[in-house]
Amino acid sequence: MEEPLFLDRLGTLGLTTYEARAYLALLRRDSSTAMEVARLAELPRQRIYDVLATLVGKGLASSRPGNPMKYGATAPQVGLERLVRQRREQLAALESEAATMIEQLTPAYEEGLRFTDPLEYIEVLRDPGAIVERFNELQAGVQREILVFTKPPFATPPQENREGLRLLERQHARAVYEFSLFDDPVHVEGVCRFIEAGAEARFVPELPLKLVIIDEEIVMFGMVDPHGGEADLTIVVVEHPSLAGVLRLAFTSVWESGLTLEEARERVAGTGGSR
Repeated sequence: MEEPLFLDRLGTLGLTTYEARAYLALLRRDSSTAMEVARLAELPRQRIYDVLATLVGKGLASSRPGNPMKYGATAPQVGLERLVRQRREQLAALESEAATMIEQLTPAYEEGLRFTDPLEYIEVLRDPGAIVERFNELQAGVQREILVFTKPPFATPPQENREGLRLLERQHARAVYEFSLFDDPVHVEGVCRFIEAGAEARFVPELPLKLVIIDEEIVMFGMVDPHGGEADLTIVVVEHPSLAGVLRLAFTSVWESGLTLEEARERVAGTGGSR
């Protein structure tokens, strides 16, 4: 008898592994004591009485009075047919309960379809960790193009944005940076890596805000509290093609007025600083 095969099949009929092993052990003899079943089935002695009681309750075994008490297996034709009948009854009860729930829940579902949040396409973030996580999610989902206005303070500095570098293989990226980038050589080095990897970059004296435009569909921009300073930043994510299209026009205008890396470096060096 291929015990592993029967253990699996008995499991599909609702027996636990212990119950299935005990039943198969009972089949080997006309009757057995609990300890004999535990030994044959290789089950813990402290569990065997509970397992045998469950088999008796399910109609797969019977107890025979004596000292010690013995147990015998119910014939497979009788015992397994009883299990199948029990499963049918359980399935019928489940189907009835499901039908009742469908009837009760359908009105709520239909009502929910009629409710739409007029601002569901707008997401507001203020926690720095949540901002970084959301930007990484959006960046990973870019299919065609990402356009960025980048200015300090950086949630993810250019030299640390490894995910952005990796994704350049399948996306077109253009970024506009402030001259203030040149205040930190490490940031400049990070931008150079992006340019070498295929990203395009322009530089302007100052940017009005942080901005990301993805696939002309999603916009992510930062708004600084006018009374709270640079540290008090609110990020808004809007999934709206019309807004993305308008802001792309604004991005293009700023892009065309920007300088290349070499031109900006010379300009900053000539003025003695980023301002």
